[in-house]
Formats: sequence, structure tokens, C-alpha cells
Amino acid sequence: MEYVYTLIKSRRKTISLEIRGGELIVRAPNRTTKKEADAFVRKHASWIEKQRQKIARREAEQERIEKLSDAQLKELANKAAVYLPERVAFYAAQMSVSYGRITLRCQKTRWGSCSAKKNLNFNILLMLTPPEAIDSVVVHELCHLREMNHSARFYELVYRYYPDYDRWNRWLKDNGALIMARVER
Repeated sequence: MEYVYTLIKSRRKTISLEIRGGELIVRAPNRTTKKEADAFVRKHASWIEKQRQKIARREAEQERIEKLSDAQLKELANKAAVYLPERVAFYAAQMSVSYGRITLRCQKTRWGSCSAKKNLNFNILLMLTPPEAIDSVVVHELCHLREMNHSARFYELVYRYYPDYDRWNRWLKDNGALIMARVER
């Protein structure tokens, strides 16, 4: 089977595959020929098919999922307005960091963010996740107050204050799309 794909060349050392929005993307070193990229794609055809099936199953699940009502969203926002600032204050004290405003939103793609002005933003849908997942997002965003990037130093901080980060970050990746699909758009 031949695949249509987008080839993105850069100064990387290895070839990788990504499926985003139904599109197959091949990332490869600058020196990679079209023939080499084609061979790489053919070699990984079973992985591509498996990923596409997984995406199709997830999309079907998302269509069947019960959407949250306006009243339910308001209730989540009210819970988040109490719970999230408490968790932020708890970890900020442990980490000796100060922050600006905390803003709560209902977002479709992000759990949290941190601005250059030290303002923190959190998704109210976090209230549908386990407390450990919430803490992983809070610590992640607070660590950005010291490191505004995702460098090794940033992750050293994350693991220092939340050693179980990988487990709960994985939980959010595995379950987050279904939670966010509960919002009408």
C-alpha cells in the first residue's frame, strides 16, 4: 500500500512518523531522499494502520460521549475556583515561587498554561480528573515560573516536586481527549 504523506526535513538525525489530524507526517534528516522516506513508510505500514485505527476508535468514542450542560460546566467552574487556587498555593509554598493571577477557562486542547507575567491558566475540566492529575498540571505550570521552556532543567524541577509526574501526564494523554470531548464546540 502506498501512503500519501508530508515530508519535513530538518537537522535531525533520525526519521520519525507522526499522524496529526489524519495526515501522515514523516520527519527526516536533510539528507534523506524521497526513496528512503518511501521505504521507511512502507516498513512501518502496520504501525501506521494501527495508529489510524486507534484514532478512528477514539473519534467514534468522542462522538458518543455525553456532553456537559451549561449547569454542569458552571458547577465545574465553581469547584475549580475553590480547589485549584488551594493546590497552587500549596505547591507554590513548597517551591518558593510567586505567581500572578489564576484564570480558569473551559478549553478544548490545554490543561494549563503560564504567561511571562507569571499568570496561571487552568482548564476547569481538570475537575473531572483524579487529584493526582490535577497536581501534575499545577506543578508543571508552577515550574514554568522558574523555567519558561521544557528543557532538562525544567523537568528536573517537575520531578523534584512531583516524582509521579510521568504517570499522571500519561493518564491525561490517554484520557484527556475523551474528557475534553464532553464540551460542545
